[in-house]
Amino acid sequence: MPAKFSLGRTFITPGALEKLSQVDVAEALARHLAGDWGEVCPEDARANERALVEDARLLSVYHGSNGTKFWIITEADRSATTVLLPEEY
Repeated sequence: MPAKFSLGRTFITPGALEKLSQVDVAEALARHLAGDWGEVCPEDARANERALVEDARLLSVYHGSNGTKFWIITEADRSATTVLLPEEY
């Protein structure tokens, strides 16, 4: 699927690096770029769709193959995207 926005520089926190596989991260980043926001609530999904037009922050929620919940956040200016665990926010 084509990318809907730019990721900018990509970062991963120490906790996410420890608990997630490279495959989990790569697949989630591809979904995030395509506008598949994962398991966000309906309100956050709508906010993400607005953010694509208004250049606001994007948030996706996924689970790794081991069940670990993680977030992907792309900054409003699209300069950076971070993969992190919720407790690292």
